Amino acid sequence: MIPEAYPRKLPKAILFDWDNTLVDTWRVAYDSLNFARSALELPPLTVEDFWQQPHHSMRDASPELFGEHFQEGERIFYESIEKLHLIELITLQGAEDLLITLKAHDIFMGVVSNKDGHYLRKEVEHLGWKPHFHKVIGARDAEKDKPSPLPVLAALHESPVAPGHDVWFVGDSIVDVHCARASGCIPVVVGHGEASQQKDIIHAKDCQGLAQLIKTL
Repeated sequence: MIPEAYPRKLPKAILFDWDNTLVDTWRVAYDSLNFARSALELPPLTVEDFWQQPHHSMRDASPELFGEHFQEGERIFYESIEKLHLIELITLQGAEDLLITLKAHDIFMGVVSNKDGHYLRKEVEHLGWKPHFHKVIGARDAEKDKPSPLPVLAALHESPVAPGHDVWFVGDSIVDVHCARASGCIPVVVGHGEASQQKDIIHAKDCQGLAQLIKTL
């Protein structure tokens, strides 16, 4: 559904969150967090604890996750990520078909994620999806990470599209909605998490649902 506040037309650009929007990566992140917490002799997070965490970047979240030894916690976390993230990378159903559909409409596409940019770009390349995206912006690629609008500005830099209602920002979390609004873009939520209950968003049940919506415009 498209709220009346937004134009019912194809956007000129779509920026995607990555984790749990186009790919299923939560188990790798969960296991790596607990690997690091265990090394620091901190209690493990339950699955419920993990999902209740804000979807902030590691540089923003690490002091809360790892306490005073957050730099060591980050190092151990990424040590685990390096070993697991490509082996266990799973695309969400309909994600690749959605990207192909959007490319056929000549829509500018990019990724704006709170995953560290180094690992993010390795995952995009591993899937063979690099040709779909004009820009891939991860954590630490801009001065601030989501929900700051700065990563969106970086993704649209040198594009023919300015932030505004010609740009959809597609994600699964509250952080994504806040980032979309902070940058003046239209927030689009996939899935049925807390973010899907926000007002004035475009909502689709999954990537397939979003592709079906695109085809009606």
